[in-house]
Order: sequence, then C-alpha cells, then structure tokens
Amino acid sequence: MIFESLKPQVKTIITDTKKKIDERLLSICELLENHIDYYNWVGFYFKNGDKNELKLGPYVGEPTDHTIIPFGKGICGQVAVSNENFVVPDVAAQNNYIACSITVKAEIVIPIFVNGENMGQIDIDSNTPDPFTKDDERFLEFVCEQVANLL
Repeated sequence: MIFESLKPQVKTIITDTKKKIDERLLSICELLENHIDYYNWVGFYFKNGDKNELKLGPYVGEPTDHTIIPFGKGICGQVAVSNENFVVPDVAAQNNYIACSITVKAEIVIPIFVNGENMGQIDIDSNTPDPFTKDDERFLEFVCEQVANLL
C-alpha cells in the first residue's frame, strides 16, 4: 500500500531540522501530491492567531483566492468548528462548499491537534469523484500527528 511506504518519508521530512517548518510542510504537500495520483491539491490551513478564521499555509496545486477562511465556512471552516474529519465524496452535493476550481470533485480535511486543541488542518482536493477511503483518513491522521510535533 502506498500509504505505508510514504510514512517513513513523512517522518524524515518532519525531523529534518535543517529546514524551516514551512519548508517541511511544503515538502509534505509535494510528497503527497507527487505520489498519490488522486491528490490534486494538497495544503495546510492554520488557526490565524486569536481570530476565528483559518489562514492558508504551504500548499501545492492550483493557486487559490481562499487564503483566509472564516470558521464555519466551507469544508475547512466546518472542520475548524467540529474538530472532526470531513470527507466529501461529491463537492457539488455540499451546500456549504467554497469552490476553488471547477475541476475539483471531492475533498478531504483532517484536523491537526496540538495538546488537544485544533490548530489547523490538512486539506486535499481531488479531481476524481469519491476517491477517498478509510485508508486515506488513517494515513492523513498519521500525517497530522507528525505535523503536530512541529507546532
């Protein structure tokens, strides 16, 4: 399974103290986007200080205008409030979806917890309808646990 082969690479990136945190996060985005063919946009959003909003961090994929997302808005904003994974097999069926690109068919967002607090999330868009499985969720939870060690 591709996820198992990527886990050691994620750990290596996280522990590379020669690179700044944002460089390591970008490397994780690149690793996932390059090795999982249905991951077409991979990025991180983080809580923006004391504000009830998320701020875009490192990402790979098409540029986005959504650099700030209020809590509760879109899939990412909903995860900031719910503190739960959100898998969207068909973005067109979501009434609280922020469209980034007409090519996006599905999305998965997994929160990043530091000391029990939701500090951010990994957000992945796919141009493939309904591609995400429980294996994606478990793998991305692993990635988020590793990222939490940086924050």
